[in-house]
Amino acid sequence: MRVSKMTVYRLVHHGELTAVRVGRSFRVPEQAVHDYLRDSFVETA
Repeated sequence: MRVSKMTVYRLVHHGELTAVRVGRSFRVPEQAVHDYLRDSFVETA
């Protein structure tokens, strides 16, 4: 996924991407990224 830090920050703060806060930074679990990608695509007929 090639996205900027601000895009990830926005997704985390809007609740679209799960993250854990560690100190001043966010850690996004690998499974959360896979879940986000799976849920964000729509299959077409």
